[in-house]
Amino acid sequence: MSRRICIVLTTRGNYGKMKSTMAAIQRHPDLSLQLVVGGILLGQDYDSFVEVIEWDGFTIDRTLDYIAAGQTLDSVVESAGRCTIAFGRILTELDPDVVMVIADRYECLSIAQAAMCRNTVIAHLEGGEVSGSIDERIRHAITKLAHIHFPANRDAADRLIRLGEIADTVHVVGTPSLDQLAGLDLAAGDDLDRCLTDNGNGAAVDLTAEYLVVSQHPVVTEYDDARRQFTHTADAVVELNIPTIWVLPNDDAGAQSVAGPLSALQSNGDAPPVRTISGLNFVRYAALIKNAVCLVGNTSSGIRESAFLGVPVVNIGNRQRGRQQGGNVVNVGHDTDEIVAATRRQIAHGVYPSDTVYGDGRAGEQIAACLAAPLPPVDKTLAY
Repeated sequence: MSRRICIVLTTRGNYGKMKSTMAAIQRHPDLSLQLVVGGILLGQDYDSFVEVIEWDGFTIDRTLDYIAAGQTLDSVVESAGRCTIAFGRILTELDPDVVMVIADRYECLSIAQAAMCRNTVIAHLEGGEVSGSIDERIRHAITKLAHIHFPANRDAADRLIRLGEIADTVHVVGTPSLDQLAGLDLAAGDDLDRCLTDNGNGAAVDLTAEYLVVSQHPVVTEYDDARRQFTHTADAVVELNIPTIWVLPNDDAGAQSVAGPLSALQSNGDAPPVRTISGLNFVRYAALIKNAVCLVGNTSSGIRESAFLGVPVVNIGNRQRGRQQGGNVVNVGHDTDEIVAATRRQIAHGVYPSDTVYGDGRAGEQIAACLAAPLPPVDKTLAY
């Protein structure tokens, strides 16, 4: 009987990150894929992710609906609890051998908690890294619940071992999203332009000319400061005066704070054209940032995929604090003048050489092979 591997996709970045691994699991003779899709991917504003997943040949076994309305700290608490309960029921129905937990969002800890209570082996992707916000604590908490670890680089792997994880359970594979980027034609063509036209809001932006991309998320531990932080970035866009695609944030607490600064930006007669988009599938997003003169914000794609693609990045604030970076990243605070000056320097520099700090694009097959190997005991011993 094939070993059942359950993968849960809850954000727009998850599918791009896991697609190659999902395909490798499907191809492996000793593994079978169980796919659960939930969170914001069930909404209609996210570039038809469910349809894309099914079009790519994957069967969605269950949906995981847990998000409470509000985008506040209280709604995150409720969503986390709902996710644990709902995923626990799915585990009872699917009875997987391994649950794959992706990175460090709040619902990932809920998924790991449910799997732990069901005596299910947990595999964790991208543990061992350092960053800001609550992601830091969530990531390390999942590490202590997980049995198999797939860090993105040696630095993260060494940290996992220092945290007490057994070296034989730690497999350095890189970031699996890079598997999709190798060999792709990432020209910003008609498909991306149509998607922005059909699904975006605001002024049109010519993708054949110079443009910026902004992707900035609220920092949950700086919840009360979110509006000011978004305002500094919006003010920087006005001063830079470069047409901009602004990718709206995830559904984290504080995400609603972007609405005011963005509305003011798009109605400002002195501002350049600014078009917003809720979400893009991975290939479209990769093409968008690859052809931008600079990516500005605090998204992890500025640290991971952008290093591989050589995209100039201005990383703002604490959300990625301490995470290993390639040479393509310049770090600044939430200050308009700092953001403007750094962006101008990055534009003047231009494209960077590809950096493999987060892998070389061959992670999916390695992950599948590890998942097919003998599993560690579910009764994990914590060692230090």
